Amino acid sequence: MEFLVDMVTSVPEGTSEQDVAGIRAREAERARELAAQGHLLRLWRPPLAPGEWRTWGLFRARDAEQLEQVLASMPLRVWRRDTVTPLSPHPNDPGRP
Repeated sequence: MEFLVDMVTSVPEGTSEQDVAGIRAREAERARELAAQGHLLRLWRPPLAPGEWRTWGLFRARDAEQLEQVLASMPLRVWRRDTVTPLSPHPNDPGRP
């Protein structure tokens, strides 16, 4: 299954720039691992409000339970709120085999 995930990150006030940089680096590494495993297919940056951290991601997982495990493995999840939309194929999808 594929899932569209709207990920909104809110860094707690008072968090040091060093801590933010460290967790972002770990997040980037984990994203590369999930892509190599076939779970993370795409990432997009939607229009952002000033100071907003938001990402849309296209993920693949066996089911919602596996997706939750994937999302929970991402370091930024401690500061993030995820909204998950399960996707199903459209009969007229031009990218469908």
